[in-house]
Amino acid sequence: TGDGQFVAEYGIPGSEPDSNSTEFFGQVAEIEIDGEANEVYLADGYRHKRVAVIDLNTGAFKRYWGASGDRPQQFRGPVHCAIPSNDGLVYVCDRGSDRIQVFREDGTYVREVYIAPETLARGSTWDIDFSNDPEQKYIYLADGQNFKIYVIDRESLEVLISFGGGGRQPGQFYAPHSIATDSQNNIYTTETYEGKRIQKFVFKGMKSVPSGHQGVPWPEGTL
Repeated sequence: TGDGQFVAEYGIPGSEPDSNSTEFFGQVAEIEIDGEANEVYLADGYRHKRVAVIDLNTGAFKRYWGASGDRPQQFRGPVHCAIPSNDGLVYVCDRGSDRIQVFREDGTYVREVYIAPETLARGSTWDIDFSNDPEQKYIYLADGQNFKIYVIDRESLEVLISFGGGGRQPGQFYAPHSIATDSQNNIYTTETYEGKRIQKFVFKGMKSVPSGHQGVPWPEGTL
């Protein structure tokens, strides 16, 4: 509830991994609420390799799918985000495969894009959010392995630019884990492992910039 009172839980602690289960989940990485459809999307996740959808009010299991809309085992995982857009699509981070897959809300596969496909270790696609305009024209992607944020054209899935770099100073990152935007298109990032912080990047409007990696957006007065 709004005052922090426990209401209910879903799943069976300690259950063996079963990506086809309709009774329990396997270390969910992230949830996203679609209030209009009254549904919750689960990036399920670390032990399971799928997207699962439950009813917002009752928690009833509704549907699930894996990579390319098939059985869940095809995701390499962890399935680290599952974010519905305003136009009926769902964007899924298959982190270990360095890719974003796009589906319709019923799990029908649409397309995919690989981001920094040479990335090893924990992969490049950690979390996404959209720009706050009616078309949600841009995707912002947190890449926790390469310490970057990518700006992606949602229509073409083309990477337009990236910014950031490894380090502890403002504008740098140590494993950016989650990303979110607000109503003014400011960007917020969290960092895991030894990063242990939240950063805010203020939207300054639109202008032409060279493609490629922008580097670190140093705040005024730091250099």
